[in-house]
Amino acid sequence: MRWITKQWLWFALGVAAIIALYFLTRLFHITALPIFTDEAIYVRWSQIGMRDANWRFISLTDGKQPMFTWIMMLLLKLFNGSDPLFVGRLTSVVAGAGTLIGMLFLSYEIFRDKRVAWLTGFIYVILPFTAWYDRIALYDSLVSTFSVWSLYAAVLLARYIRLDTALILGMLLGAGMLNKSSGFLSLYFLPVTLLLFDWQGKDRWKRLMRWVSLVIVAAGLSQVFYSVLRLSPFFHMVGQKDNVFIFSVSEWLNQPFRFFAGNLRGMFDWLQHYMTLPLFILLLVPWFTRWQQSKERFLLYLWWALPFAALANFAKILYPRFILFMSMPLIIIASYAAVQIWDRVRTPVARLILILVLFVPSLYVTGYIVNQPEEAPIPAAERGQFIDNWPAGGGVKEVITYLTAQAAHEKLSVFTEGTFGLMPYSIELYLVDNPNVRITGIWPLPEFIPEEMVTAASSSATYFVMNETQVTPVRWPMTLIGEYKKGKSPEDRKLRFYRVGVPLSALP
Repeated sequence: MRWITKQWLWFALGVAAIIALYFLTRLFHITALPIFTDEAIYVRWSQIGMRDANWRFISLTDGKQPMFTWIMMLLLKLFNGSDPLFVGRLTSVVAGAGTLIGMLFLSYEIFRDKRVAWLTGFIYVILPFTAWYDRIALYDSLVSTFSVWSLYAAVLLARYIRLDTALILGMLLGAGMLNKSSGFLSLYFLPVTLLLFDWQGKDRWKRLMRWVSLVIVAAGLSQVFYSVLRLSPFFHMVGQKDNVFIFSVSEWLNQPFRFFAGNLRGMFDWLQHYMTLPLFILLLVPWFTRWQQSKERFLLYLWWALPFAALANFAKILYPRFILFMSMPLIIIASYAAVQIWDRVRTPVARLILILVLFVPSLYVTGYIVNQPEEAPIPAAERGQFIDNWPAGGGVKEVITYLTAQAAHEKLSVFTEGTFGLMPYSIELYLVDNPNVRITGIWPLPEFIPEEMVTAASSSATYFVMNETQVTPVRWPMTLIGEYKKGKSPEDRKLRFYRVGVPLSALP
């Protein structure tokens, strides 16, 4: 008994160390990466909804479920006066912490091995995939949270067949659906957890029918939660938004499997890149071994492979973040494989080599993510969005700093290229409450300067922020204040900041 108590004590200390390392890697330099377009949208939505209850479903205007923004609204209320970007990213940090704890519970429940659970937590913390998305204000970290906890509840239901577990599962499924449409996948794949059902026990058919009835209860409860969205007149926008990214059945039947191979190649490339090559190879080891707990391993492989293949088959538009939640079971598989190999490698030198080979690549990439995110070796598809191209927010901080200083002693009119997205939302986040600042978006840019800008320039200091168009309109009387390069884009993408209608020498 003393040995068991001591073992659990060391495990608890190890988990505490992992949690401390998690918050260190997620909070350190968390605002170092400039704000990116989708972040500006989600944080601005949350800012609006936090202040006006009539707009709590504001995300539905763009077909996005509101759970992520609801949590952000709460945090914006709690941290009122803090940097909105920090609070937005803190929402993902909190979600990632929930995922980390869920991974500890899930991995232990599946394999009943504290070493697997501890290593699962450690890999989650140092993995570039999770380190990147737990530090930016996007939905996907929270998608992983609900996916992991739904799987944990589903495993418990398959093993113990309890009503309270079914009710908890229903609430988790509903919360996941309220966050993103991919939350429905956790419901669709519940039959996979029957791999852990006790098929040899007494009254197995009676217990199976009870499991089916409890799954129906969980599914029904999840739909009760999801039906909250019907309170909004914009509920129909969810389906329209889904159709932008996913082929409908009728569309797919017109060209079945046309994009499957290409999508699959891209998704595997992203997975290997973010998992790092050693851990990616490690994932394959359990598939070709006769180690114990084959049902548990097969469950985890299926929980990854089924949504992975479905996405490859039906996706119109793909981003690496779409496969983040799918990779959670793979982390547990990698942890299990590493523990099995550790037990078979006896010499200290061999074990040291195993540790270095498996974890140094992840630590290297995650080190860049934490310290120099703009230099991080992430996939090219990600760099364009977050760092190098027009969706990236390079220069936004400098513009806001300048405008804030000017607004301290005079009235300003600020015009932006764009009415939705990075511009004007990133400016509004910080200056919309300043009585000396009026912000107006323009899209598309006309050949001649808009009359509204001319009028504003005649009565107050007027500025224009240009982000997407890379050529200054010739017929607009403006003076360049500054231009800010976005990352390392070979196209030389820049954000440009202008004073309207006066020469540079007249600026204060």
